[in-house]
Amino acid sequence: MDHDHLTHLRRHHPAWRLLAAEHAPVIVGFLYHAFVRPNVRVVSEQTLASQLDDYIYHLRERLGEDAFPRPALEYVNTWAEEGRGFLRRFYPPDSDEPHFDLTPASERVIQWLIGLEQQRFVGAESRLKVIFDLLRQIAEGSETNPAVRLLELQRRRAAIDAEIDQVRAGRFSMMDDTQLRERFLQATETARALLSDFRQVEQNFRELDRQVRERIATWEGTKGEVLDAIFGERDAISESDQGRSFRAFWDFLMSPARQEELTALLERILELDPVVELHPDPRLRRVHYDWLTAGEETQRTVARLSEQLRRYLDDQAWYEDRRIMTVIREVEQATLAVRDNPPRDSVMELDELSPKIELPMDRPLFAPPTRPVITQHSLDQGDAHVDASALFEQFYVDKERLRSRVRQALQTRRQIGLEELLESQPLEQGLAELIAWLSLATGEGYGVIDENRTQQVRWMDATGRERRATLPTVIFVAEHQAARIQEAHVDGPG
Repeated sequence: MDHDHLTHLRRHHPAWRLLAAEHAPVIVGFLYHAFVRPNVRVVSEQTLASQLDDYIYHLRERLGEDAFPRPALEYVNTWAEEGRGFLRRFYPPDSDEPHFDLTPASERVIQWLIGLEQQRFVGAESRLKVIFDLLRQIAEGSETNPAVRLLELQRRRAAIDAEIDQVRAGRFSMMDDTQLRERFLQATETARALLSDFRQVEQNFRELDRQVRERIATWEGTKGEVLDAIFGERDAISESDQGRSFRAFWDFLMSPARQEELTALLERILELDPVVELHPDPRLRRVHYDWLTAGEETQRTVARLSEQLRRYLDDQAWYEDRRIMTVIREVEQATLAVRDNPPRDSVMELDELSPKIELPMDRPLFAPPTRPVITQHSLDQGDAHVDASALFEQFYVDKERLRSRVRQALQTRRQIGLEELLESQPLEQGLAELIAWLSLATGEGYGVIDENRTQQVRWMDATGRERRATLPTVIFVAEHQAARIQEAHVDGPG
């Protein structure tokens, strides 16, 4: 934190530029109401300009008609310029309209300004216990002596047994209202901070994608060298502490049991009287679904990086083929030019391009050729009649019936697994229907697939024999279903 470094941050860091901006209160206030408060990650250009127009209109009622005279769309585009970096302007894959997202620097400024307000309640006990728990986990996780670990586990088991005896005897302690409120506020703060961390993780992968594009645009070496450099940088991010932590968080969150447990805990805690008195944010009930949405955006950024590499390989193959055809055309044209008047002297002399080494043991041994024995038979004309009805007894899987089952099941819940769907209505068309279920989850975006967990599906074939298939866990989520229903209304039946 020396003078030169702070001077550099003041001139170039977007967070400092936002705090020093002339209209910083307007910018921060609008970004808070447009992105942070409703927890929205992406907003289209027209929608964001309309919201800013309404926001400025209410300010002009108090500050005068001359306040903020420029159009709202011009303000939005100015905040997204390279010299400011308050917003990120980009084009989604399936849209030609610009969209905007909050940058990590702007979100840090908003969270820092929120922290400047005097808190009505500062919990010290819960923070101290969290510190002790973290230190205890570090000590236990780094202990290499089995005897010490065994003693610690026995001590914890004795404490649990003593607590069980106390509960059976009807003597157990409960948290008072202060302790409940303290821990709930800390959990809420951690949950919101976790959502803001996703923007930073996504920004890191986006910076890697930009570096990949720049390196590909200026690369003059071989494909192997550029791919080795790119994959090395990607592995460095994936294997970093932040990358490993994000991967462990995503695996933990994708567990259906954990999601159901978290939903039940939120519903139970939000109904407690001390928590109700705090007037908690209603969006906290579905904060884990917000985590899922934010995590999917990060996963899509990584997928775009892989797509860029594939496009680079395709382009390189096309350029190489084109170069080969150009050389062939040049040779043909040179041949036609000297066809009628060939040169009398030697045109070119080529030495051996590389030493030719022949080792005795590299020569294959003699093997007598195999003489095939061909038996000739005369073909007789057949008069048998073949039943061709099997060619017309084909069947197809009605995907609309499967979509209807998914929509009906998701009317009363947020998600449902494929295994649970098949328990009520087993497979009727065997493997073909199972493949259709997987196509709905992946190809049409009705659900997600957890590659780390497997499930087993059973059905009876036409002969009455039981068949089994082992496949990754398939989860159908209500958000994907709503998006597909909207697209079906716009584009018509598929």
